[in-house]
Amino acid sequence: MPATPYTPDDSYRDSIATIDAAGHRVWLYPKKPQGPLYRWRSWLSYGLLALLFAGPWLRLHGLPVLLLNLPARRFIIFGQIFWPQDFFILLLAMLTFVLFIILFTVVYGRVFCGWVCPQTIFLEMVFRRIEYWLEGDGPQQKALDRRPLDWDKLWRKTTKHALFVGISFLIANTFLAYIIGSEELVRIITDAPGRHLGGLAAMTLFTGVFYAVFARFREQVCTIACPYGRLQGVLLDKNSLVVAYDYQRGEPREKRRKNQVRTAGDCIDCNQCVQVCPTGIDIRNGATQLECTNCTACIDACNNIMALLEQPPGLIRHASVQAIAEGSRFRLTGRVKAYSGVLLVLVAVLTGLLASRANVQATVLRTPGQLYQKTTHGTITNLYNISVINKTNAPYPLTLRVLEPAQGRVSLVGGRVLQLPAQGIVEGVFFAELPRTALHRTNQPLRLGLYSGNQLIAETRTKFLGPVQ
Repeated sequence: MPATPYTPDDSYRDSIATIDAAGHRVWLYPKKPQGPLYRWRSWLSYGLLALLFAGPWLRLHGLPVLLLNLPARRFIIFGQIFWPQDFFILLLAMLTFVLFIILFTVVYGRVFCGWVCPQTIFLEMVFRRIEYWLEGDGPQQKALDRRPLDWDKLWRKTTKHALFVGISFLIANTFLAYIIGSEELVRIITDAPGRHLGGLAAMTLFTGVFYAVFARFREQVCTIACPYGRLQGVLLDKNSLVVAYDYQRGEPREKRRKNQVRTAGDCIDCNQCVQVCPTGIDIRNGATQLECTNCTACIDACNNIMALLEQPPGLIRHASVQAIAEGSRFRLTGRVKAYSGVLLVLVAVLTGLLASRANVQATVLRTPGQLYQKTTHGTITNLYNISVINKTNAPYPLTLRVLEPAQGRVSLVGGRVLQLPAQGIVEGVFFAELPRTALHRTNQPLRLGLYSGNQLIAETRTKFLGPVQ
């Protein structure tokens, strides 16, 4: 009997693999992947995990590599301090990152989800590894769950969930260290718990959230909660590089039987690609599926079977839908080139802003409700408030001078030096004094310089109010 020709069926898009017809959760028991891509993904994950947990303790120029202190509105990125005044730089950096993700998705699909996303790394490389270690591979885990409770099942489940809670607590503390800093975290940990009840409650809450996500919610984060998975339908096109099944080569499917002349495709319908999938999909249904994170576990599984059958690898591989349909190679489209051009412009602008960013920034405002004053020796004075922000880890003694007009001078209320602390702010009040001959308009431009010793470290501009000569 001739093999049935391949006819695409899109009915799988009407539901997701983790929900049954009655709307109940279908628990997944994926088999542990094996193959070169999984090994490369494992080593990449180990490196990223090491960076994540070491990040709060690493220092650059005496500052944390990364600190996102939202309550204090202070951010440190690669040893550079960013205050609210630098928000536009952070906004541009975020836009550049988002565009990079879009460009990367347009070209390479959801590789970010399967290889770099923290949710995938923690779930597949930490929590599932613990399950494989204590409960065995996917089929053994399924059998253990169905077995009546006994001592063997009790100690395995108890140990697993105790480790899950401990790792969730470690993750919560690590993310807290990125917000308040490692020194503050150590101080809180070594201090009496009764003095930090609010922080303890928050830590317990976040530990519970991480535990729930990785112990129960799992792949539902990718298919239900994460907006990136929903956006891929807009970002991807037929020329995007995705994990795809080569139906031209694999269809029609047929089991391999001994001593039988094979007339079907190379797919032997072994379902190994389905059994290793962490989101439970069948990659053979179609290339662009909502649940697919491009983790490449199905590629390794299929290549292992092809090797046993002495067939060439690549029945499931990285390819575009268009390339598989036409039997052609991957190519860059006009949309990809346009995204690349915009990304290069944004990166150039961001680099320029970072390079020209001042380490010390001053804001000078005329004191509200104060008019100019005439002195007995024929000069005009204005009263100003000054606020200086230090974006470095070094303190500065500051003096203030008038740069333009050259005849002006400054008198600081309460002293002649501002002590600017490291990573801090100093505020002061001063009089600016100009001769009437220097005033050419009602609002005379005034340029001020901040000096540390004889070194000019910042400039600022304001207006000087006075009568016109």
